[in-house]
Amino acid sequence: MGRSLFRDVSRTAGYTQSWWVMDRNAYQPTYAGTPQGGVISPLLANIALHGMETEIRKIVPASIVKQRELGVVRYADDFVVMHKDQEVVEQAKEVTSKWLEEIGVELKPEKTSMAHTLKGTEPGFDFLGFNIRQYKVGKYRSGKTGKDFKTLIKPSNKAIKTHKEKLKDVVDRHKAAPQAALISRLNPIIRGWCNYNRTVVSKEIFGELDKYLWEITWKWAKRRHPNKNDRWVFKKYWKAEGSRQWNFMDTKGANLIQHSETEIVRHIKVKGTASPMDGNLVYWSKRLRKSPDVSNRVLKLLNKQKGKCGKCGILFKDGDKWEVDHIVPKSLGGKDRYDNLQLLHDYCHHQKTRTDGSQKGRTRKGIGIIEEPDEVKISRPVLKTSRTGDSLA
Repeated sequence: MGRSLFRDVSRTAGYTQSWWVMDRNAYQPTYAGTPQGGVISPLLANIALHGMETEIRKIVPASIVKQRELGVVRYADDFVVMHKDQEVVEQAKEVTSKWLEEIGVELKPEKTSMAHTLKGTEPGFDFLGFNIRQYKVGKYRSGKTGKDFKTLIKPSNKAIKTHKEKLKDVVDRHKAAPQAALISRLNPIIRGWCNYNRTVVSKEIFGELDKYLWEITWKWAKRRHPNKNDRWVFKKYWKAEGSRQWNFMDTKGANLIQHSETEIVRHIKVKGTASPMDGNLVYWSKRLRKSPDVSNRVLKLLNKQKGKCGKCGILFKDGDKWEVDHIVPKSLGGKDRYDNLQLLHDYCHHQKTRTDGSQKGRTRKGIGIIEEPDEVKISRPVLKTSRTGDSLA
């Protein structure tokens, strides 16, 4: 069975003199809020609405199983409440309205709606440019869930329409511009939209958008040369490169990227209350594959080893110290390449260094000095005698 859900977009109820700001060590009344779309607006919304999810979850029993059945997703002042029982969703609406009144904010009626993700004339809902909906499937297409429906998240029709209009507007405004100028304006738009939608089911939509992009660029080219045939226009503005025969590019190599070139990468939910500011370098380095405090070499090795030590196989934890180790030491001919590198705990690295030192009969950083005993003496002299038998010490 699908889930009932409830979407809310909050708005301010009007600023009064009860809102104060600190200016020159004195509180001053404010009569206007942050402009819509301001860079600090999402931050202020997060601060103002912090704790709303906790309040909503109080309407269900405190057991872990029941808590998981109630889903609350919020992004700035947009949020969704999801539950399989419609009564719980309606109760969540009442709790939310009462909680928002206490901070001087109210729900926006025209943007507040209730829908079912599987049933009804228009199942599913749009949220942040995505369409979340459940589709009925056959008995042998239920996947791992074993249910008769499957949940798919796709770019919403409104987001697709807006993207098409933006592409067409750019092409129309560059009717007389050089091909390279048009490409330089379209590429950032295409790349940004695809990166935003690459985590959902977008492959077919990317293909449809490439077809639309071909149509508007072809009309752009034909309009510039109404007296030329199609073959001439094609040779002037399209070039063969790689496996593609139709690349919209100029003679200097400026190439129009395609939507379908973007790789689909599924989003992995952030664990609990984890934050990039909590100092857990291991978790966020593996997740983001970048960190100002961790080198790119370490990040690649973390990803290659799936967060595990190359020697003991134990996952790295927050606070662990690591070292980059050459699998085959450079002194024995090992290369400084990724296929010869591994990330180890510092203590695992020390143990491996000792072992390598004993095998080589010498030390690395003063660890693992091993010498064969003298043939006559049981002790190990620091310096051996010369061939004539004279001591060097």
